[in-house]
Amino acid sequence: MSGIEVKSFSSPDEEFTQFNNANMKHVNVGGQRLVKIDLKPGWKWSTDVKPQVGTESCQAKHLGIIVSGTVCAKHNDGSEFTYKSGDAYSIEPGHDAWVVGNDPVIAYEFGGIWGE
Repeated sequence: MSGIEVKSFSSPDEEFTQFNNANMKHVNVGGQRLVKIDLKPGWKWSTDVKPQVGTESCQAKHLGIIVSGTVCAKHNDGSEFTYKSGDAYSIEPGHDAWVVGNDPVIAYEFGGIWGE
């Protein structure tokens, strides 16, 4: 058995399209779940996800890298940070987030609710 495992997001293990303006593709590789997140301009957690999950703010921890576009995250305490293409990020639970501008966002996440 080789020590190499390769998966493609073009044929993911799981795909989620239930949230407006968002698509998430999951691959399980090396015992880990990796997630490709595509967000359309206009996506906002509190508008597109909150109605389905029922919490006041996102309760997921996110760890990833954004490869295109720009996102702003605002924590419940009012602190706000914008991250963009090329930035690695870690976001603790208790936040809202939204796409900034007219460019779609592509991000890859490891761990947290999406990456588990």
